[in-house]
Amino acid sequence: MARNMVQFQKGMSLPTFLEKFGTEEACRKALFELRWPDGFNCPECGHHSHCQLKSRALIQCNRCHHQTSLTARTLFDRTKLPLRTWFLAIFLLTQSKSGLSAMALGRHLGVSYNTAWLLKHKLMQAMRERDDSKPLTGAVQVDDAFWGGERRGGKRGRGAAGKTPFAAAVACGADGRPLSMRMTPLKGFRSDSIDRWARKHLSPDAEVTSDGLPCFRAIVETCPHWSIATGGGPASVEKPEFTWVNTMLGNVKNAIHGTYHSIHGKHLGRYLGAFAYRFNRRFELDRMIDRLAYVACRTAPLPKRFATMAEVHT
Repeated sequence: MARNMVQFQKGMSLPTFLEKFGTEEACRKALFELRWPDGFNCPECGHHSHCQLKSRALIQCNRCHHQTSLTARTLFDRTKLPLRTWFLAIFLLTQSKSGLSAMALGRHLGVSYNTAWLLKHKLMQAMRERDDSKPLTGAVQVDDAFWGGERRGGKRGRGAAGKTPFAAAVACGADGRPLSMRMTPLKGFRSDSIDRWARKHLSPDAEVTSDGLPCFRAIVETCPHWSIATGGGPASVEKPEFTWVNTMLGNVKNAIHGTYHSIHGKHLGRYLGAFAYRFNRRFELDRMIDRLAYVACRTAPLPKRFATMAEVHT
């Protein structure tokens, strides 16, 4: 039986990772090259000539004498953790198909649960923001979905308390197979919400197919759109026009349930964004560490707005 080349790709092994990023100096060198691939560029005056201070871990511009650290103005800004800990976290989070709980991550890194949770959510936010900057194009399947279930004694269905609505979209290639996906929490399935979502996440040359939910008609303001009435019940998810978006929804929900069992709706966007980030780069698993570190160098420092933790881990 033929093997799926994506599923059986080597990725980056732990020995290879340790050889490349096993020391603090190796991580600093890699981060310097990722942040300034064409050589140091002073954030104040743009000059390239610089020197490394011996007394402190700072880089000084030879023209304006501005001093900056390797991690300043990046996702790693003011971190007290060694860079090798950050790189190990990036390795673990990118090479795991279904994600990793903060409890498991903390055990691997040798840090507290609170530290692992904050580090993980910063990296997931960077993943989410990176994909949000790249609108989907080509043939796109769109569907509505919810995270969470009914609360005992409460209302059932779409209006049930505790459910978080989100839009799911999968872009397919000429052969009909999925290339990339996007899953984004919404305030609700209303025309104004879908219009804002479409303008941000869909390219004008995308060709979108959705079910007959009335709010999806707002997509036509951004790009061509066709709706197909699917009805209700199990048969509604068997329409060939929505094969891949329904498959991705099933995979994502199973992965989240299997890894976390439950997460708070306020953090759902980051979990969905991280899953999509890994999926969208699944063809180059071995390059994902460098790519996420590159993105982290270009992500502004995140405040401690993630301090409220609501992840039920395994």
